[in-house]
Amino acid sequence: MEGAELPLVPVICGPTGAGKSAVAMRLAQRIGATIIAADSRQVYRRFDIGTAKPSPADRDVVPHRGIDLVEPTERYSAAAWADAADGWIATIEEHGGHPLVVGGTGFYLRALFDPLFGEPALEPGRRQALEGALGTLSLDDLTRWTRVLDPERARLGRSQLLRAIEIALLTGRRLSDLHRERARPARRTARYLVVDPGEALAAQILHRIDAMLAGGWVEEVRSLMHTMPDDAPAWKSTGYRVVRRLARGEIAVPAAREKILVETRQYAKRQRTWFRHQLPESSVTRVNPRAANVDQAVERWWQGVIQNREVAR
Repeated sequence: MEGAELPLVPVICGPTGAGKSAVAMRLAQRIGATIIAADSRQVYRRFDIGTAKPSPADRDVVPHRGIDLVEPTERYSAAAWADAADGWIATIEEHGGHPLVVGGTGFYLRALFDPLFGEPALEPGRRQALEGALGTLSLDDLTRWTRVLDPERARLGRSQLLRAIEIALLTGRRLSDLHRERARPARRTARYLVVDPGEALAAQILHRIDAMLAGGWVEEVRSLMHTMPDDAPAWKSTGYRVVRRLARGEIAVPAAREKILVETRQYAKRQRTWFRHQLPESSVTRVNPRAANVDQAVERWWQGVIQNREVAR
């Protein structure tokens, strides 16, 4: 990821519910930045409340890119997002603005800042049949499969595990090997601000779940159920399967709330692991959004980004 000769992009990232969006909004308003969302679920139209999309009011105040890109029935890849983000960044900079990448989807960030990878084409019919079979497996089962088929990727999240298994079974090759063989040079490099409130994250996640449920999440899902097929990729967003059960009356609110909390905490744990092990430490600044001096820390980070850009030029 590192490379001073590459164009430098500021990134605010961290686990779900950490408060990175609020930190990014304050900075973006002050410096006049455009936020580029690096979120694999906010790309889907009409899946709004459960994906914690920025409100229309926030989008009126700060321009956003990377939101509502595709229909919920479409598959959308990290490579497609990275190509789009590269174009948004170039356009923003050509007009004298500041791009600010914000999000928690690690494989989106990897696609933008690591060497690119040309994935092999998979036969749609075989892929769909395999997806149906794998879709019933638990995360633990998928992890065990990946340990056998592609051990280097066994610590990743559900979507990445599924992809590794698909590639291995349908091509006979490990995705980790293909990444090394087919890598193309990186286009940009990053300076990361990792936002994480530490032990307070669990309470923040619970507070956000309660706000989503109170804000109409069940009603949103009921509406989507009338038009979206059960296998639409957007339903894989954290919590949506549980809320579908809640909307059908198959589960009570307290049990649904607890299941969503467990799912979200597990996802946040995987994100923390990724940000701890996959980012170059020399390019990372960490902040607690609950600290009294958080805005000063963010300002120091931003000034460091500006200085590094000047040096690179």
